[in-house]
Amino acid sequence: MDQPSPKTIYENLNDLEKVDIVTSARYRQLAQAVLADTSINETLRQNIAERLQQANHLLAIKTVDGDESY
Repeated sequence: MDQPSPKTIYENLNDLEKVDIVTSARYRQLAQAVLADTSINETLRQNIAERLQQANHLLAIKTVDGDESY
């Protein structure tokens, strides 16, 4: 599978609430990989970090139902 561009990864972070849990986890994993890659533009990495932090905050305050683990 091809690695999406950092810009696509940034955009995907907007869709975390619209996709299934596995896809959401994959988007987060890809974002973490971008954050660790110093060859990627620092401003884009900062934007991804901010969007990921916001998404993680929303996840942390979300009420879980039934068998959900988070």
